[in-house]
Parts: sequence; structure tokens; C-alpha cells
Amino acid sequence: MKKKLIRSGIVGSGFSATFHYEAITKIYGTDVQVVGVHSLDREGGQAYAMNRDIRFFDSLDSLLSEVDVIHVCVPPMAHEPVAIAGLKQDKFVICEKPLTGYFGNGSNDFHWDRCDKGVALETALGSVDRMLAAESASAGRLLYAENWVYAPAIQKEREILEKTGAQILWIHGEEAHSGSHSVDYAYAARCGGGVLIGKGCHPLSAALYLKRVEGRARNGKPIRPKSVSARAHAITRISQFRDEGHIRCDYYDIDDFAMIHVEFEDGTLATLVTSDIVLGGIHNWLEVCANNHRSICNINPNTAMQTYNPAEKNFDAIYVVEKIGTKQGWACTSPDEDWFTGYPQEMEAFYRTIAYGEPPESDLLLAADSISTIYSAYVSADQKGAAVDVKVFGD
Repeated sequence: MKKKLIRSGIVGSGFSATFHYEAITKIYGTDVQVVGVHSLDREGGQAYAMNRDIRFFDSLDSLLSEVDVIHVCVPPMAHEPVAIAGLKQDKFVICEKPLTGYFGNGSNDFHWDRCDKGVALETALGSVDRMLAAESASAGRLLYAENWVYAPAIQKEREILEKTGAQILWIHGEEAHSGSHSVDYAYAARCGGGVLIGKGCHPLSAALYLKRVEGRARNGKPIRPKSVSARAHAITRISQFRDEGHIRCDYYDIDDFAMIHVEFEDGTLATLVTSDIVLGGIHNWLEVCANNHRSICNINPNTAMQTYNPAEKNFDAIYVVEKIGTKQGWACTSPDEDWFTGYPQEMEAFYRTIAYGEPPESDLLLAADSISTIYSAYVSADQKGAAVDVKVFGD
């Protein structure tokens, strides 16, 4: 079969735009032409375009007029308007996580600690409703770029669930490291909250996805979240925190540690930890305890390769693994970090959906449930861990 040509555009020119482009270059089942990039950071966008020999577009509309799909790689507060603009022109939209959120009341003195989390929840759900309506009216679709769904370990667990008819009893997992590199991440008004949404969206979305897989495999219907309990803390903002220079601690108003406990509609559970106060690199893992098996999905770190380096300078030119802190001593050196985290598999799958109509594993409904659960968790944390019902969408 001849490969179908798909014309693609990037919106944004920062960190996520970089790894999206790298993942696109590894697509083999579809002929993808990256036409160009649009970015409000004109200087950064022009540099991004020049470094990749693509065009820089002054406006989103001009980019949309020449592509079949856009990659939404802008800060979360801009996800909704960019995604809806694409859907209104019947384009496919690949949207980075988190899907959307609550980004303050517009006042200069907005502070996450003092805001009404009920208002945050309702505002975020309103954004989800608008995005669902835009997709419903469009010939395009929104594909949710949650790479955890496509990580090889998670996809292997999908196969186990589908072929054995397993019942998941409990999922637990974590995403943690020593702090984001993003300047915007320090402010809830720019990113929709703190670590609970910024990192918690990853293991949560993977857990929600696997319960969807389980339900569809056994009964033809996804198993959805019913309620959530949570606690969220700002450890690096307490007066007793002692800064040794290893953990980021310049946050303005966000949480840097959170735990969430999800009860699904079938009575089973997921408990997830997410934090910015963990040294030693990224800790991304999910454990599935089922009625017929147990799986530990190590995304990062894993032991596919381990290296011992007696002197830091020896590895000056060697990339070891993200946020490791030091290259001296033993390290879980990743031979292909993007592959283990699912980025190329994600893009391969998305472009097969766009080109050939294959059903996506990570779609707008999964993203919607993730946002609803996260902001319900923030309401719970504000109530010192009281259980809060989770609104679900579609299906």
C-alpha cells in the first residue's frame, strides 16, 4: 500500500515542540511533511523553523490553511483556543497534556492557595465541554498526546488485559523528579495548577486508560472513574524547607507533592503519587495488581542498560537519562529514552489514525476524564481529602 501524504504544522517552538518534531521524523507508516511552525515567540519560532528547514508562519490561520493536522505545543492555557481553531477548520489536532484547565481569574494578585477550587473545577469542565462540542462538529479529531499510554510497558499490559480478560483490582504508580525546567510552571495561572496536574496527569491518564481497556475487553464498555480523594502540599514553600541547591524551590503558588486515590465505578482503585521533591532522575512507573496477574511497568528508570562512571568529566558528551543530577557512579543509562517513554509510538499511532482511520488509544474522552478527575482531586485536597464525585463524558 502506498503511504498517504499528511501535511503537518507545529504550534509552539519550545520543549514539547522539539520532541514532537523528533518523534515525527521516526514515523514509518505514513509520509509526513512538516510544512512549518507558528509561534507567538517570533524569534524562537523563526529559529525553530530555520534549524529544521521548514517555514515560519506569522499567524495560526495561515498555518492551518496549508496543513492537515496541527501539533498543539503551547502552554496549557492556550490549548483550548488553538485546538478549537484547528477543529473548526476540520483539521486533526494532536494536543499536548494536560488538555486544558483553570488559569486564574485574570487578576494580578491571583494565587492558587487562595482560589476557589470549585470554580476551578467548573471552569475546567466548561473548557472540556467546548472542546468536545468543537470535535463533534468537526471532520477532524483531537488526539491526546499522553505518551504514557503508548509506552511499550503500558501497551504490553494492554495486550495482557485484552487476551486474559483480567480484572484490575488496584493500580498504583508515580511520576516524580526534582522540578520542572519551565519558567511558566511556577505559576498556577499559566499551567492550571501544580504538580497534581503537571505530572499527575501522566500516571492518572495511564490508569484511566487501562481501566478503559479492561472494561471494553470484557464487557464492551469502558470502566470510568467514580470519585477521587486527594491531598496536595507545597513542601518547598514551607518555612522549614532547607534548600541545598538540588531541588527546584522558586515556585510562586503551586503544589509540589500530591497523592490521589481514585475509586472506579466497579469499586476498584488507583492510588498515584506525583512530586517535584525527588532526586536521582525521573521516577515514572505504574504497577497493576489484577485478579490473574501482576505487572510492574517501569518507564523510567529501567535496567535495560546500566553504566558505572568513576569521573563526572568522562561523560561530559554523553546523555545518560533525564534529570539524573550527576553522571558519576552507577546510572540507569537509557539507550533510547524516547522509545521507552512512548513518544515515537504515539506519533506513529496518531498518524495512522489521521491517514488510515485506525482508532486511537488516546483520545479526547480520555483527556476529558483526566481533567475532570484532576480538578475534582484539587477540590478534595482543599477539603483535606474528602471524597469528591468525578463527572465523566461520553461513552
